Amino acid sequence: MFEPFLKESKFPVIHKNTQMKKLPLLILVLCTLAGQAQRYPNPKPFAKEITTEDMQRHLYIIAGAEMEGRETATEGQRKAAAYIENEFRSLGLAPGNKSSYEMYFPVYTDSLENLSFSVNDTNYTAGQDFSANLTENHTADFHFSEVVFAGYGLSDSTRDDYQGIDTKGKLVMVWSEEVGGKLPGNIRRGYSHFTQQMAAMKNGAAALLIITKKITAPAYKSSMYVNRYRKTQRINTFYISEQLAEKIMGIKPAAQKAAEKPMLFEADIALRFNKTTIALQSSNVLGILEGNDLKDEYVVLTAHYDHLGKRGNTIWYGADDDGSGTVTILELAKAFTKAKAAGKGPRRSILFMTVSGEEKGLWGSDYYSSHPAVPLEKTSVNLNIDMVGRIDPGREQGNPANYIYIIGDDKLSSDLKPISETVNKKYSKLELDYKYNDPADPERIYYRSDHFNFAKKGVPVIFYFSGLHDDYHQPSDTPDKINYPLMQKRAQLIFFTAWEMANRNDMLKRDIPLE
Repeated sequence: MFEPFLKESKFPVIHKNTQMKKLPLLILVLCTLAGQAQRYPNPKPFAKEITTEDMQRHLYIIAGAEMEGRETATEGQRKAAAYIENEFRSLGLAPGNKSSYEMYFPVYTDSLENLSFSVNDTNYTAGQDFSANLTENHTADFHFSEVVFAGYGLSDSTRDDYQGIDTKGKLVMVWSEEVGGKLPGNIRRGYSHFTQQMAAMKNGAAALLIITKKITAPAYKSSMYVNRYRKTQRINTFYISEQLAEKIMGIKPAAQKAAEKPMLFEADIALRFNKTTIALQSSNVLGILEGNDLKDEYVVLTAHYDHLGKRGNTIWYGADDDGSGTVTILELAKAFTKAKAAGKGPRRSILFMTVSGEEKGLWGSDYYSSHPAVPLEKTSVNLNIDMVGRIDPGREQGNPANYIYIIGDDKLSSDLKPISETVNKKYSKLELDYKYNDPADPERIYYRSDHFNFAKKGVPVIFYFSGLHDDYHQPSDTPDKINYPLMQKRAQLIFFTAWEMANRNDMLKRDIPLE
C-alpha cells in the first residue's frame, strides 16, 4: 500500500454528540476515500501497458543482427541509441540531458604505427625477439650506447637491486622470474612486471627491458579505454628474448646470473615505439517525464543497452544482457507516460536512462554519476535492470517461473526493503531472492552493474537480476530464448515499485552508511 495512505490518511473522529450539519457520516467517509483515490491513483491499469508483445517486438530489433551486438563506440551502438531515442520521442518524453536525448562521453583506442628494436645496427623482429604493450607505452624514440643490468629490478623494503647503481636517464635491463629463477617467497609476493616498472621509474630509468621466455605478437590495436589523462606516465617497457639479451650483453644471460651483480654493458641500442590515439565517443540515452508537485525530485530507472559487438561474422546479440533491461525501460516509459496522459502522472519526475559502456567497465553510468543530468542529492532512488529475461538454471529453491533477484535493498536506505516487499506482496507476488546480497557472494554481482555508480554517490539503489546462464556473454544469447511472460511480470514489479517511490511524500532516507 502507498505510504501516504497508510501514514497520513486520518479519518475524522466522530463523537456521539457530534451534529453532522451537512453530510451524513457515511457520505463523509466515502468522500474522504474518493479524494484519496483521486490523489493516489491505482497503478494497475497502467501496469497493463507493459505487454509481452511490445517487449518481444522491441527486443527482436535491439538484439537483432542490424545492431551488430551494440558494442560501445561502434555503429551498432549508435543505431541502438537512435532507436531508443526515437522511442522516447514518440512517447513524448522530454530530452533528459538539457536539450538532448543523448549524453556523449569520450572513448579512446590506440593504433600501433611503428615498433622497432636494433642492436649495433642489426634489426630484430617484433613478436619473435621482442614485444611491447600498446596501452602502457607512449610514443618515443630512444638511442642508448649502454645498458645497465639490475638483477630482478626490485626496489622496496625487502630488497633493493638498484643499490649503488646510477640508472638516471639510462636504459635498464632486468630478469623476469621465469628466466632468472624463482624469488624467495617473502620477496616473490611483491614481484610483478608492474613493480619492476615502478622501481625503474623510482630510480630514474628512461626505459626498461625485461628478459622473458614469453614473447608474444604485439597488439596493433588496443582495447577501448576512457581514462586518457593520467597523473603519471608508465616507463616504456620492452619484453626481450634471452637470445636478444645475449646480443646486448655479449654473454649468455645464464653467465650474468652466475655473476650475481649489476653490470654495465656497452651496445648501440635503438628503440622506437609509435602509436596514434583515436578519439571516439559513446552515449547514454536519457528521456524525462516531468512530475507534478514534487517535480524537482527524481526517480532514475536505468539499464545498459551496449553488449559485446561482433568478431568477423559472429554477433554477440545480448538479448538478455542487457536487451531485456533495455526493452523493460521502454515499457516502463510507456506505462508512466500513459498514466500522465490520463491525468495520473507521478508526483516526482522520472528519468529513464539507457547507458552504454557497461560491458567495458560501467563507463556510461560512471560518466553520468560525475556529470549528472539531474541533481544526485535530489535523486530519491536508482532502480537498475540488468538481465531480467531468463531463468537461472542454478537456482534450486522456489518456483523457477516466479522469482527475481533483488540486490542492494539492504544498503544505503532502510526504506528500500519495506517498500519493495510491500509492493510485491500487494501486486506481483514474485519470490524475492536475496542471494546476491550476501557479502561473501563469489560472483560479486552487486559491484557489476550500473547501479553501483549511483550507490558510490550515496543514492539508494535496487538492482533487478534474473541470474547467469550458459548463454551469458555468448553469441547464443538470442531473443528466442527469453521468457517473455516472466519478464513482463518482473517489469510490472519494477513499475509498481517505481510508482510508489515516485508518489510517496518523502524521498527515501539515506540512513545506512556506504561500505
